[in-house]
Amino acid sequence: MTILLYDLVGSDMTRPFSPHCWKAAMALAHKGLDFRSMPTRFLEVPSVEGGASKTVPVIRDGDHVTSDSFAIALYLEQAYPGRPSLFAGAGGEAHARFIERWSQLTIHPYVGAAALTALHGMQDAANAAYFRESREARFGKTLEEVSAARDAGLQSFRASLEPLRSMLSYQPWIGGDGPLFADYIVFGALQWARIATPYQLLDAADPIAAWFGRCLELHDGLAGRVAAAA
Repeated sequence: MTILLYDLVGSDMTRPFSPHCWKAAMALAHKGLDFRSMPTRFLEVPSVEGGASKTVPVIRDGDHVTSDSFAIALYLEQAYPGRPSLFAGAGGEAHARFIERWSQLTIHPYVGAAALTALHGMQDAANAAYFRESREARFGKTLEEVSAARDAGLQSFRASLEPLRSMLSYQPWIGGDGPLFADYIVFGALQWARIATPYQLLDAADPIAAWFGRCLELHDGLAGRVAAAA
């Protein structure tokens, strides 16, 4: 049975942008599971699966509904143990938990601010109004004021990625010899930026950029098929 993935989109339903939804999509593809993306806009999220979650991703697998990208990965690992592992054991799960928190606290704040006006521009009128009101309340500033600080923070952001950059000098993937869910966590954050804005977060010569390029090619180019923002 095809799994349904409720996937956050803007006015263009072919360009899912949520970092968390990308984590779930890559996890499903890693497991080799047949899934169908259900394009969902911000204002439609409360009605997904009868209000199953305040956020997406949400998946429906038969009678089972799961929300939250990490919970989805855990569910897939438990429900489909015979398929390629997302964690390669309990240690890998604990490792991915650390990567999740590192990504949320180090990558997401800068990306979210740098891409803020671009993300607003991706929405239709009603969702753009919701996005502006909710994000300006969160930041205490206009969207434009938040994004205006991205140039000043770029070098600091790149420097904050040095642990990842250094690790990639020892191994090709965060997961070691091959990608695991930990890779998809960081990938999702950078894919979020790639789809939303042409602003270059990474130097082209950065080893992280090379790793990201390899991620775009995984699973028959699932993520790379969505074009970068022009």
